Amino acid sequence: MTFEKTVGIPNVVLVQPSIYGNDNSCLLDALKAIGPHHGRGVVGIDPDAPVDSGMLKEWHELGVRGVRLNLKSTNVNFTEQSLQGMLEKYARIVKPLGWILELFIGMEDILVLEKVSGTLGVKLCIAHFGAPRLPPMHVRAQPFDPYDMHGFRALVSMLGRGDVWVKFSAAYRFDGDAEMRGIEAIARELLARAGDRVVFATDWPHTRFDGLDVRPFVERYLQWTDEAGLTEKVFTLNARELWDVGDQ
Repeated sequence: MTFEKTVGIPNVVLVQPSIYGNDNSCLLDALKAIGPHHGRGVVGIDPDAPVDSGMLKEWHELGVRGVRLNLKSTNVNFTEQSLQGMLEKYARIVKPLGWILELFIGMEDILVLEKVSGTLGVKLCIAHFGAPRLPPMHVRAQPFDPYDMHGFRALVSMLGRGDVWVKFSAAYRFDGDAEMRGIEAIARELLARAGDRVVFATDWPHTRFDGLDVRPFVERYLQWTDEAGLTEKVFTLNARELWDVGDQ
């Protein structure tokens, strides 16, 4: 919690790093230390392994509320059919617990995700603004229409369903522009279209960006949400709904 205190965050959601695979021991130990009053967790699991319902219930009591799928940085190859099959396996496991599926997926693949996810019956959370593939810098220097990006319209459509959220996180992974003009265009449109389905995340510990000062990014997020009149929703209320947090 030391880092979170530097940016004024009293409650956290810990997400299983891909490098740890399905070994959630570190995350679970951290949840035990934080306690369910201040902590939630998103784990990694093997959907083809036998389901241990007792273990999952124990995790739930610790604060686990979701399972993460990394379909982006792990270069998972999938078709519409195979993605649907994969998501259905996970959904069958998490649905009885009311957990979320958190997806790190490239925006170029969200159109496929939209086609196969509507009947899963579970909440989805899309990480990192939908992992956009931004146009060249000279294009972003001009008024930038995010709908020109393949997959953005599908992301907006999914957010309108009511069972899908998106994280405002890790802008620096996709936009090297100090002014963040590409991400800003995306953020403002998502706030305008689906402000009640946006949550903030720090992306700490900023893997591959050692020494990053995240505070300038947090300040920009606050600027965008303040101007949209959505700061309390994005930084507090939406997250409470998504991660099953009662009044504190």
